[in-house]
Amino acid sequence: MKLLVVEDDRMLSALIRRALTEDGFAVDVASDGEQAGALAFVNEYDAIVLDLLLPLKSGLQLLQEMRREGRLTPTLILTGRRETQDVVRGLDAGADDYLIKPFDLDELKARVRALVRRGGARRAEPLALGGIRLDSRKRTATVEGQALHMTPKEFALLEYLMVRADEVVPRTELLEKVWDENMDPFTTIVRVTISGLRRMSTPSAPVVKRNAATIR
Repeated sequence: MKLLVVEDDRMLSALIRRALTEDGFAVDVASDGEQAGALAFVNEYDAIVLDLLLPLKSGLQLLQEMRREGRLTPTLILTGRRETQDVVRGLDAGADDYLIKPFDLDELKARVRALVRRGGARRAEPLALGGIRLDSRKRTATVEGQALHMTPKEFALLEYLMVRADEVVPRTELLEKVWDENMDPFTTIVRVTISGLRRMSTPSAPVVKRNAATIR
């Protein structure tokens, strides 16, 4: 699950990114409206966390442009303004939810998870493949009824591979969708994480089949 966080306060942006990354998301970050637009119109995101007051182009302008162009990515707006009309303008522009600063990071994570569920119907129901069952809503996974204890990245990788079952998945795609755009393309992290998933396997229900996907 890949997110875009648009926030010009670098300290707050770093806090949000760390919190969402720890929750298993791949997170790209933009610090102004122009940079955010360049990312939002090129990449496919599962959700966007968008500050309204941004340099170069406001979050409201960016959101209006996205909706005019048919970009329906679920969007949570952040605002330091408590006036009702500011929130109404954001919602009328196409935002799906809003959060007023200052906010609790746990609430932000919960709202983002809700947006992703709402925007991704394929994740609304648990995924099942062989003896593996993965519930994105509850963030749980089992193999033959036994709970799997995974890191957030292992969970995100397993979910992505299960959604793309029986397809050839390039390593670069996994880096982009499960990690983020700044990952070193020569890193071995994909193979290391997949090896960790395979160690959780049982002979009758492998967590990741060796021939289930080709990592190029």
